[in-house]
Amino acid sequence: MKKENFTADRVAGFKCQEGKTQSIFWDAKTPGLGLRVTAAGAKSYIFESRLHGKTLRITIGDVRTWTIGKAQSEATGLKSLTDKGIDPRQQKQDQRTAADAAKLEAKRQTMTLGEAWPAYLEAQRPKWSERHYQDHISMATAGGVKRKRGEGETVAGPIASLMPLRLAELTGNKIAEWLQNEAKRRPTNAAQSFRKLRAFIRWAADIPEYRGLVPEDAYTARTVKESVPPSRTKEGDSLQREQLPSWFAEVRKIGNPVISAYLQGLLLTGARREELAGLRWEDVDFQWRSMTIRDKVEGTRAIPLTPYLSSLLLNLKRINDTPPNTRQLRTLEEREIKWQPSPWVFFSKTAADGKLAEPRTAHNKALEAAALPHVSLHGLRRSFGTLCEWVEVPSGISAQIMGHKPSALAEKHYRRRPLDLLRKWHDIIEAWILEQAGITFVPVAPGLRVVTAA
Repeated sequence: MKKENFTADRVAGFKCQEGKTQSIFWDAKTPGLGLRVTAAGAKSYIFESRLHGKTLRITIGDVRTWTIGKAQSEATGLKSLTDKGIDPRQQKQDQRTAADAAKLEAKRQTMTLGEAWPAYLEAQRPKWSERHYQDHISMATAGGVKRKRGEGETVAGPIASLMPLRLAELTGNKIAEWLQNEAKRRPTNAAQSFRKLRAFIRWAADIPEYRGLVPEDAYTARTVKESVPPSRTKEGDSLQREQLPSWFAEVRKIGNPVISAYLQGLLLTGARREELAGLRWEDVDFQWRSMTIRDKVEGTRAIPLTPYLSSLLLNLKRINDTPPNTRQLRTLEEREIKWQPSPWVFFSKTAADGKLAEPRTAHNKALEAAALPHVSLHGLRRSFGTLCEWVEVPSGISAQIMGHKPSALAEKHYRRRPLDLLRKWHDIIEAWILEQAGITFVPVAPGLRVVTAA
């Protein structure tokens, strides 16, 4: 096609040849510059050249936004690149990629702990218990800790003050300063929060989006290690042998049989509070006297079902399997609710998930009535481990029942005791605890037991 110098009038007069979908007109002044005109009348500047033996065509832009001069200048620049063997399309893509990378890096550099923390929690949630997940939320939320000071006043989580900081600002000195301030008010929470923060930093180091943002000395600096409050066992947070009669007397008086059995179960098994609360009826074998507990260390573990605890659970099963009276059934039917026994051993009619959620209030009242010092629910687990020493139970036995991770080499690789051996010692432990509590327990027949107080 004949080349003509592009002018405003000529560009306006170019039309698509009849019978074609588009026509291209070439500028005589600028090599490679063309004007594409479609049958519908749309006009746009293009550039065409040869690169590596192939035809290369690039759209420059619409004539309504590109003047002739700008289009010629753009075509000249593109021609210069192709003469050097450079593909303008690839160069443009490389520039876009570099710009995107620069934008992402800029965003990375301004990333705050508060922005990265939710991503960490979401990634780890499948591996954590619900309570562990909620602890991470509370510790990082301003005014989000469940404990209360005064009336209606909530306490900010220990990590909350770090949330506005950029990840790059989490230096060793900054974390040491934070630890020192938190340790003055709540040393235990400060130490726990530091361990959670340290776990986050280690996770971030493996994620491309956050890798390299947190300074290397964030938790390894000497000042940080010196600022971490030492772990201390809570003084007095366990029951003594001489306190067992008073504790059992008041706990067995609790009006809710589920809570009463649950608290006694914590003391008699040394299980973690969430493990025992999550026990289902399908996990209990009355015939072979065993319970399968969801273990946070091993996944699951089987422990003995001791005689006295078995009697408590049989009573709960009887209550659970007993249908409501006629009036209650009618009420449920009116609400289109079908009654069925709860799958949970320690069931609750008021809890959202149907299982016991908060037994601490009843336990604290029982402790107060018994004139005993405060003992936490975890303290009952600690009490089991301590009381086991009175009957000279091998440490590996009590550790396996409680679900402690094996520490010694022999325990890790050679000694995983069968259930019948655990049962032998667990029965002895329970019998001794009941004896010290002044409780006479008489097995009458399989599946039927009588409990009396001495």
